[in-house]
Amino acid sequence: MIKVDQLSKKIPAGPKVLSDITFEAHRGEFIAVVGSSGSGKSMLLKCLALREKWTSGGYFVEGEDVLKNPLTGTRKIKREFAYLEEKPVLSLNKSALKNVLIGTQYQTPLWRIVTGMVRNDDYMGAMDTIEKVGLLEKAHQKAEKLSGGEKQRIAISRALVHGAKVILADEPVSGLDPHAAEQILADLKALCKQQGLIVIAVIHQSDLAERFADRILGLNRGKLVLNIRGRRLTQGEKLQL
Repeated sequence: MIKVDQLSKKIPAGPKVLSDITFEAHRGEFIAVVGSSGSGKSMLLKCLALREKWTSGGYFVEGEDVLKNPLTGTRKIKREFAYLEEKPVLSLNKSALKNVLIGTQYQTPLWRIVTGMVRNDDYMGAMDTIEKVGLLEKAHQKAEKLSGGEKQRIAISRALVHGAKVILADEPVSGLDPHAAEQILADLKALCKQQGLIVIAVIHQSDLAERFADRILGLNRGKLVLNIRGRRLTQGEKLQL
């Protein structure tokens, strides 16, 4: 379980971009974060990934106070949390499979990144995960040949292979055609249910959040104005965003 208690974030010599954000996230839960541009959605994910320093607040992961134990807490976040950017960062000249196996700098020992060497068990595990997201036939294709939606699904596979328990996805379906967007969100929701992952995703299209999320968090000017079960938003709720 993740517990965020009164998270605030102020830009040095600038404005307060998040104010007293409090919520919990449980295993198997797909949470959508919605709100207008500049509402603090992406900053929230960066704070959860510890890519941005918290100004104040409490952060607990499986009971561990992450901020009060910065050494072990930061290691835990980097090991168990996967931060997926809007445009996945992949090695374009490497195959989809190699991207999954090698991982990111936070997930993989330096020697593996340099040599690209993997064990046979790792290879089979990666292939199984790529198959789960429907891209087995693209496993040996270079990443530069993949579509935007396929790259995002490979990034998800990479996170799973390297032991992610939490996926923080910043606009994972931005710019994708409707079919690809729905496929990715369906994959993420299925993984929550099948593997007990926590997924927290910034989703610009509220209709997709309504269809796929178990819970919806709504931000407005850095404040949490909605925290509801996944369903169609009322007109009054939409006006709060």
